[in-house]
Amino acid sequence: MHQPIRAMRRLCGALFLGLTLTNGAIPAAHAQDAGFQRFVQNLWPAAKAKGVSRATFDEAFRGVQPDPKIIALTKKQSEFVRPIWEYINGSISAERLKRGQQMASEWSKTLAMVEKTYGVPSSVVLGVWGMETNFGSFTGSIYAIRALSTLAYTGYRDDFFKDELLVALQILEGEHIDRNKMLGSWAGAMGQTQFMPSSFMKYAVDGNRDGVRDIWGSVPDAMASTANYLRQKGWEPGLPWGFEVNLPKGFDFRYLSGTFPQWQHVGLRRTDGKAMPRGGEATLFLPGGANGPAFLVTKNYDVIKTYNSSDAYAMGVAHLGDRLMGGLPIQGAWPKDQPMMEKNEREELQQRLAGLGFYEGTTDGKFGSKTRDAVRNFQLKRGLIPDGYADYAVLRELRAAR
Repeated sequence: MHQPIRAMRRLCGALFLGLTLTNGAIPAAHAQDAGFQRFVQNLWPAAKAKGVSRATFDEAFRGVQPDPKIIALTKKQSEFVRPIWEYINGSISAERLKRGQQMASEWSKTLAMVEKTYGVPSSVVLGVWGMETNFGSFTGSIYAIRALSTLAYTGYRDDFFKDELLVALQILEGEHIDRNKMLGSWAGAMGQTQFMPSSFMKYAVDGNRDGVRDIWGSVPDAMASTANYLRQKGWEPGLPWGFEVNLPKGFDFRYLSGTFPQWQHVGLRRTDGKAMPRGGEATLFLPGGANGPAFLVTKNYDVIKTYNSSDAYAMGVAHLGDRLMGGLPIQGAWPKDQPMMEKNEREELQQRLAGLGFYEGTTDGKFGSKTRDAVRNFQLKRGLIPDGYADYAVLRELRAAR
């Protein structure tokens, strides 16, 4: 990346843009949005303080304008707005399983090395790789600087994306990737396993030991970086993320967490027929309610959620990885006959939970662990089955509550 031609191109571009910015003129590429141009200009002192040169800064923003399509995409995150079974079934298709098995075979030695080094199972690394980019088949086509600056400028989690934008500029300054290859998702996530810029700087490693941390083009680097990320986030080697279980007849749903031996003592059994782990703790997770599939999940499941806070995403990663290693499909029946609540109804449910003192999260219609815990506590108070499942039955109870 230290080629003379590239360096000269950057220098020429920087001289031109630097002169126009210094003279207070708005470059032609930015003329349609003076507000965005002011945003870029105001960003320069913070970038400079991070060690970004003027040449890198100007080259990074050359021709960049806000992308109106990106904000629309923030409202269509399928892992939060689709039923979990639709998300999982859509993510674990026969085609994806076939490609994943091919990739698992092709990169078996690398996967084994990564698992030995970081203690993160190959199945989980494969699950992340498959869920994020379908095993590298599509890593995104949006210029990361444009994506991040659009999100920061328009006020969508602006502090977070402004910080990520500054780190992305540092990545360009360090010449970890060429500007033209710095492509990714609408949220600025990049590479084979979609690292945000700050994750790249903190957790990316040189998996193939060629002296470069290349999560974009090197599968070994992407695999090792993903495993390092999960390990640094708290992954405990030897502990499963969890597994599906059968509940005994008459199970007391007030029982939420315990050790594996305790779960076995109260009658839970693995659906795959394997023995319960001898050690470790797990929580009962009922993503489809009391009548849907049941899972015991450990703290390693929560580590997967640091990649994406959605339960649907985490279950997709975990289950895809298991299937690629010969595991069974989910055995329990999902409550597919129950309609999905509309966004305004999901927000109403959160608002009513908050009004009763059960919920302290954001009222955004996205159901995560905070909503689930609030629903469970409300159900306990009302004498309902405390499965934490937010559906129309819970909404009706909330409307009747005083």
